[in-house]
Amino acid sequence: MAFQGKKLINNPNDVVTEFIEGLVETYQGLQYLDGFPEVKVVLRAEVSGATYDKVAVISGGGSGHEPAQAGYVGEGLLTASICGDVFASPTVDSILAGIRAVTGPMGCLLVVTVFSILNQNYTGDRLNFGLAAEQARSEGYKIETVIVGDDCALPKSQGIAGRRGLAGTILVNKVAGAVAAAGLSLADVASEARRASEVVGTMGVALSVCTLPGQVTSDRLGPGKMELGLGIHGEPGAAVADLQPVDVVVTHVLKQILESNYIPITRGNRVVLMINGLGATPVMELMIAAGKTVPKLQLEFGLLVERVYTGSFMTSLDMKGFSISIMKVDQTLLQHLDASTKAPHWPVDSAGNRPPAKIPVPLPSSRSMKSDELLSRPLQLTEQGHILEVAIEAAANAIINMRDILNDWDSTVGDGDCGSTMYKGATAILDDMKKYYPLNNAAETVNEIGSSVRRAMGGTSGVLYTIFCKAAYAQLKANSDSTVTAKQWAEALEAAIAAVSKYGGASTGYRTLLDALIPALAVLKERLTSGEDSCTSFVLSSEAAVAGAGSTKDMQAQVAGRSSYVSAAILATVPDPGAMAAAAWYRAAALAVKDKFHPSFNSSINKSES
Repeated sequence: MAFQGKKLINNPNDVVTEFIEGLVETYQGLQYLDGFPEVKVVLRAEVSGATYDKVAVISGGGSGHEPAQAGYVGEGLLTASICGDVFASPTVDSILAGIRAVTGPMGCLLVVTVFSILNQNYTGDRLNFGLAAEQARSEGYKIETVIVGDDCALPKSQGIAGRRGLAGTILVNKVAGAVAAAGLSLADVASEARRASEVVGTMGVALSVCTLPGQVTSDRLGPGKMELGLGIHGEPGAAVADLQPVDVVVTHVLKQILESNYIPITRGNRVVLMINGLGATPVMELMIAAGKTVPKLQLEFGLLVERVYTGSFMTSLDMKGFSISIMKVDQTLLQHLDASTKAPHWPVDSAGNRPPAKIPVPLPSSRSMKSDELLSRPLQLTEQGHILEVAIEAAANAIINMRDILNDWDSTVGDGDCGSTMYKGATAILDDMKKYYPLNNAAETVNEIGSSVRRAMGGTSGVLYTIFCKAAYAQLKANSDSTVTAKQWAEALEAAIAAVSKYGGASTGYRTLLDALIPALAVLKERLTSGEDSCTSFVLSSEAAVAGAGSTKDMQAQVAGRSSYVSAAILATVPDPGAMAAAAWYRAAALAVKDKFHPSFNSSINKSES
């Protein structure tokens, strides 16, 4: 069902003029003509038509595609941009005003992007720019026009009527701007721009349509669907399909572009690639698409990818999705694309030859630099080794089984990835234990757990658990006896908690993992001091850990907690996921040891204490 779109705007009728005002305030090299609301023209501040001695390059069209085209006004790219209302062609008067403002004796090239809805031409831009060009010529201006239609979503048989101007226009504008900046004639600028327009193809895929300011959001694309070849105004595309992995989407789009016969690209050609976000696509997803597209172009289609431009270059308001543009280049076109420009939204650091994508990591192996004997799993486990193995396996599996619920809790009070982060650490521990952990040596095993966590877990949790393990290792290593007593395990836990508190800044009541571990330590020390057997003390302390973690539901987070910026009303709905995770692995380890080794666990521990 449709619903009112949420926008950070004022009056929907003022979005274009207010956008222009903000753009010019942001970039000191830009100005606009004082003709709002009828005339909406952004131009280079240092250019005056009466004295400008180079070809002016002007593009434009309906707004809503920002940064196109106003964001590309600058030396080496556009001289001016003519802005229409959202998804509406600029008026003839506005186009004429732009021509008059920046065109000198060398003349002006108009780069016109044609938008169309499948077989129905959207002729507003073509007609309005065409009429403005004729009027300008009658006033004595030298005018050339290049029309760009780089859409490859439709079969060749549909003819030029079905082709739309998409993100490939940005590459054409860059070529034209570079040639003009070099001081060449209007004929040369127009010729190179036309040549560029004939060797670029684009196709997009969208996961949603866009929402116009002040209007409702359409639900035409339902859950789990994507649209191939969706128009940049949200008009229907070539096909609706089930959502697929980006690998599959990229392969389909590349085949459509390269096998459509719209552009003369064959194996062995040099190309540049543009991955263009449509407005609401995260940079992460655009980079994933870029990373999958380049090797496909190289290996499957035999093309030499000279440049890659990834970002949001021509959007459709808040549409989710991306388009792929491929331009065949020779050395001349590549030089035009690499030429310097001060246009604020042309990507920086995009010129020059590409170095290798990856190089070796200049670090030692993640495994501790110790002897082979200490870096491998013993062929035969001692009783302590068996106990450690069972405890570690149970603790890790408890975390693995809690991934989804931890993520759910963390979505309410944090960033939603606590379960996934802990899952990575737990799976790494299980994998490494089979190969590396010297289980007969408790101190070195704890140290190796820290190495696994450091390698596999990201975020704050990964750092804190690494600190936890390293502090426990340092305490255990201080004991000369290879068998660790219950008292020494309690001392190691105490040292680990102190280190986490020191570097993390948390203590009891902060809604962190310490709200589970501090009560556990208190009970463990108390029970051992009172003469309780080791296993029972471990189990009872795990009950304290569970109770402490559950109590976080009633706590207000402090500055060290993940939830320090969340309201008390929200915090009261869920416990702290970090505390619940700590309680879970601690409890699982205690119960596993009790079930498998009690009373042999007590016998082993107590024997070493006597």
